[in-house]
Amino acid sequence: QVQLAESGGGSVQAGGSLRLSCAVSGDAHCMGWIRQVTGKEREWVAVIEADGKTDHADSVKGRFTISQDNTKNTLYLQMNSLKPEDTAMYVCAARNFGVCGREVRRYMYWGRGIRVTVSS
Repeated sequence: QVQLAESGGGSVQAGGSLRLSCAVSGDAHCMGWIRQVTGKEREWVAVIEADGKTDHADSVKGRFTISQDNTKNTLYLQMNSLKPEDTAMYVCAARNFGVCGREVRRYMYWGRGIRVTVSS
């Protein structure tokens, strides 16, 4: 069983930065960030696999960076040059075996999410 708890969200003006954190308990093999806007499908944002390789959605590449601490107990998402279209609920997610990848349905464990609001 893996438990996830996000923190660090909030409101920021366009062009600003935020860092999201996700406290991880249990054996998370790979982890990622997914975001959702009410009324729209969930959108995969970034992943860090068990071997440390990372991948980011084209919509955030060059602006967002996923990372984790050495103990793998905390997952981060550094978000720079934020845009109003980044406004969403951001959710930390994980699998306890295999590859996470880009498909949202592959993620087995989910946090409750944290809101990020970017104003123009």
